[in-house]
Amino acid sequence: MSALPALLAEYGESHQNPTNKLVHWVCVPLIMFSILGLLWSVPVPEGVRAISPWLNWATVVMVLAVGYYLRLSVPLAVGMVLVWAVMALILRVVEAGVPLPLWVVCLLIFVLAWVGQFWGHKVEGKKPSFLKDLQFLLIGPLWLLHFVYRRLGWSY
Repeated sequence: MSALPALLAEYGESHQNPTNKLVHWVCVPLIMFSILGLLWSVPVPEGVRAISPWLNWATVVMVLAVGYYLRLSVPLAVGMVLVWAVMALILRVVEAGVPLPLWVVCLLIFVLAWVGQFWGHKVEGKKPSFLKDLQFLLIGPLWLLHFVYRRLGWSY
């Protein structure tokens, strides 16, 4: 069995309860968004910012994660790039249009989404997968995306 099916199956073992699954559909994207927003908020050297307002610590992390995803599945990696592009656009809108600093908004989302995640796992009766292996923090978004691909009939 290749790495991706094994990782998705292992992740899925602790995500069987319908309530926990629903919580993950809401909270995993919110956690991704909030982490990107927190990283987006960390200042970068002025020379980097002068190149493009899109170059920041969030894009660095995205590139590194895409490298990992490409090793697992090119189609899912492409999907994650599209998801992140949408999130980056939303971050720019939030940054420009919300009176609170972006990091404050993202920190609130981060905390609330993790409360939701742990509640979902309490309902499930199983610990979150990342407590066993940190790479599952990156597998969670792929686990959701693979359901989208399956529903659309796309191979991954």
